[in-house]
Amino acid sequence: MDVTDSNRDAATQRGLFDPASDVKAEDVVMYALGDFQDRGFELAGRELALDRLLGALSRAYMAFDIVPLNDEAVAGILQRLEAKVEELPQFVAKHPFRVTVPKDLAEKSLRYFSTFKEKR
Repeated sequence: MDVTDSNRDAATQRGLFDPASDVKAEDVVMYALGDFQDRGFELAGRELALDRLLGALSRAYMAFDIVPLNDEAVAGILQRLEAKVEELPQFVAKHPFRVTVPKDLAEKSLRYFSTFKEKR
């Protein structure tokens, strides 16, 4: 299936936790962080609203052919990857998290994304 096909039905997408799925959640988020940087945006050491990463996350979900993760799951994965994640009150923002990605994680994610692109 072509990953650029934006007309895919969500019912045909694999879920991240589907037993048939071999996709790791960390890989999806690493891809998104790398994609964000590959498009010319600065990531390392900047505090960003989670909203700023949604486009890159959406492209990652399409690339891995999975249904989108919720904000809490993404925030938890970012924390496991050693990004600083700050939760805001729900009334402050629709996606109430601020993320700061350390330089080493930013570099690692950009390498991951580049390797992923080369394989395609």
